[in-house]
Amino acid sequence: MAWTLVVPLKPLSRAKSRLADAAADHVRPGLALAFAQDTVGAALACRAVRGVTVVTDDPLAARELSALGARVLPDPPGGGLNAALEQGALAVRRQSPAAAVAALNADLPALRPTELEQVLEAASAHPRAFLADAAGVGTTLLAAGPGVELSPAFGGSSRARHRASGAREIRLRGVDSVRRDVDTGEDLRAALALGVGPHTARHAPFFRARFSPGYRWEVPPPGR
Repeated sequence: MAWTLVVPLKPLSRAKSRLADAAADHVRPGLALAFAQDTVGAALACRAVRGVTVVTDDPLAARELSALGARVLPDPPGGGLNAALEQGALAVRRQSPAAAVAALNADLPALRPTELEQVLEAASAHPRAFLADAAGVGTTLLAAGPGVELSPAFGGSSRARHRASGAREIRLRGVDSVRRDVDTGEDLRAALALGVGPHTARHAPFFRARFSPGYRWEVPPPGR
């Protein structure tokens, strides 16, 4: 089964506020974009993925992710995360009514195409299926097969909501990169330990050696 992924991304200026304990305000937008670029790039390299649709109103993110090969749609005004996912899934199925659609978080900088393929292969055995995040509380991927509504319930304790909605939980070992979303400094350290993609890795020289608890890293000035 070939999947079309829907990736939501809020405006970069408002993204990753929970990284405030680890990254300065002016750094976080660039990090959020790098996370999304590595997520989308890895997804497009996955053999099980037919295409990626990004839902965002951020012009820089739209330009950069479109350059990677993603289709970009505007975010519905005031709708929130789940409304964005529903709009993205609807747009995909307007073009391909029988498409298999999966929602994927935009903050998976360590994502491996082969691990994503394993998750999507497992999802193809069920009408709807989801993968819990590394913390076991949220969701990083929600999949709906052909003819099945996505019905996303992301945000907070979405693992419990998706399970209660009838979606089957995907339980696989060895797919840590698909579970590892990044919201906090500790999450970022864990992603670095897995090995991040090239866009996030460009930031690594500025913080990898110095990224210890309590450290707020800054991008060095030019020439350093």
